[in-house]
Amino acid sequence: MSMFQVFNVTGSAISAQSQRLNVVASNLANADTVAGPDGSAYKARQVTFQAELMGQMGDAMSTGVKVSNITEDQTPGRRVHDPKHPQADAEGYVTYSNVNPVEEMVNMISASRSYQNNIEVMNTAKSLLLKTLQMGQG
Repeated sequence: MSMFQVFNVTGSAISAQSQRLNVVASNLANADTVAGPDGSAYKARQVTFQAELMGQMGDAMSTGVKVSNITEDQTPGRRVHDPKHPQADAEGYVTYSNVNPVEEMVNMISASRSYQNNIEVMNTAKSLLLKTLQMGQG
């Protein structure tokens, strides 16, 4: 694999993790929202990754990653009995989003670390390329 191909592969991972972080932020922002006027509450979204062929150099093939799908979690929202709440249904229950803040924090930490690791790979590849150029300056 060409050293330059490393930048394509890590760039695809950085882009995918960035999208994942955006989805996690949206989920966390809506963790305590209640059902809207249509009666349905916010549903947590999940990112699905897929391998992506980045190119072939000789016998080596490089594979990156891309977001293939963003799906809504179909788990029912949390129902709380609060008859005085303006969004309460006829039985006095308020439906909140199905976002699990603890799970989303774990997703955020995982995506953030993956993002940082790929930045580190890019920095290492850049450093190696610079050292290779300096070898010729002898």
